[in-house]
Amino acid sequence: MNAYQLYDLLLNLDDNWRVVELKTNLRSHEVDIYVKYIGKQAEDPETQKLLPIYDHRENRRWRHLDTMDYKTYINCCIPRVKDSSGKVKTIIVPWADNFERFTYLFEKAAIDLLQATRNQTQTAALLDCGFNVINRIMHRSTERGLARRPTEYSIYHLSIDEKSFKKGHEYVTVLSNPHAGCILDVGLGRDKESCKNLINNALTEKQKSEVKTITMDMWKAYITTAAEELPQAEITHDKFHLIKYLTDSIDKVRRREVKVHEDLRNSRYALLKNEANLTDKQRIKFEAIKAGNYGACKAWYIRENFKSLFGERSREEAFSLFSRWREDALKAKLQEVTKVVEMFHNHLKGVLNAMVRTLNNAMAERLNGKIQELKTVGRGYRKFENFRSAILFFHGQLDLYPQKSG
Repeated sequence: MNAYQLYDLLLNLDDNWRVVELKTNLRSHEVDIYVKYIGKQAEDPETQKLLPIYDHRENRRWRHLDTMDYKTYINCCIPRVKDSSGKVKTIIVPWADNFERFTYLFEKAAIDLLQATRNQTQTAALLDCGFNVINRIMHRSTERGLARRPTEYSIYHLSIDEKSFKKGHEYVTVLSNPHAGCILDVGLGRDKESCKNLINNALTEKQKSEVKTITMDMWKAYITTAAEELPQAEITHDKFHLIKYLTDSIDKVRRREVKVHEDLRNSRYALLKNEANLTDKQRIKFEAIKAGNYGACKAWYIRENFKSLFGERSREEAFSLFSRWREDALKAKLQEVTKVVEMFHNHLKGVLNAMVRTLNNAMAERLNGKIQELKTVGRGYRKFENFRSAILFFHGQLDLYPQKSG
C-alpha cells in the first residue's frame, strides 16, 4: 500500500474520488493532500440527479486533522454540473461543507476540545488555528444543535432567571428546563418584550400549552409575561430568591444601625451567612450581636423563621403559617423587613406554591454558577451573540456534531 492509497482509506473516499498528489513542507510542518473527482457524472446538489461534469472550480483548501503533528490540508478543484435549465452548480464534497474551510472531522475535534477546555483561546492554540475559526465552529455548531432540537417532547416545568451580562445593569434572561438540567435559550435583557420573545423562540405553541409550573423571581416583567404567554402555568416564586430578599433586608438594617452601634462593625458575614457555615471568629461576633438585641438580629430571626415554613404541607396550613409569620415580622417594625414582607404578601400565591412544593430554581442556580464560570474563563463577553452561543454550546445539551464525520 502506498501513501496515496493510505490516505484514500483514511479519508474514507468512495470510488469517484482519488488522492492524486501529496506535498509535504518540512519547514512549515504542513501536509497537503490533493483529491480529484474521477467520475464522469456527479449528483446535482439540489435534485440528486446524475449529471455530466461541466467544469471544475479553482483549487480549494480545507484544514483537516493533523498527520504526525503536521498540519494537514485537503485540496480539491471541485467539479461543477449544469442542469437542464443551464444553471451551473458546485457538487457536494464528502469531507466538508462547501462553504467552510475546515473538514467535518476537524470541526468534530474542535467541538470535543472546546468541551474539554471550556476556552476558545486554548482550543485555538492546541489546534494551531486562529481564534476566529474556533469561534465560528462554536456559533455554527450551536445553531445546528438548536435547529436539530426536537420539538415534539413535552416540557412541564420551566425556570426563568436573570444573569448579569456586562458591568452596569445589563442582564440576560435564562430560560431552562430544570428536569432535563439544560438551558433552552438565552435572551438579551429582562424586560417584558425580551422575555416574551425568548419564550416564543424556545417553545412551540403545543409545548407552551403543556407547561404546568414555572419558577421565577418576583421581577414584574417575568410575572406579566408568564401570565400572558403561559396562562395555565402556576407561578412558583423560588425559595432561594425569597430568602435572598430577606438576607438583603438584614444587611440594610445592619448598615443603618452600624452608624450608631459599634458592635455591628465588621458583622456583615456573621449575620448574612448560614449559621452552620460561620467560622469560629464569625460565631463569636454573631453571639455578641444576638446578646445586644439589635434590629439586625431581629431581622435575622425573621429570615430564619421564614426558612422553617417550607415543607410538604397543605396550602391551608401554609397560608396559616405564613400569616402568623407575617404578623410576627411586622411587629418588629423594621422598615427594610416590612417592605419585603408586604411584597411577599402581594405575591402570596407564588410564595405559597414555593412553601408546599418541592419545585425551586436550584437547578437554574447551578446553571447560573456554570454560566459565571464561562464568564470567568472567557474573561467576560463583549457581545451578547458570543455569550449566548457559549452558554448554549456548553449547557444546552445540543447535538453539536456536523452531519457527516468522514
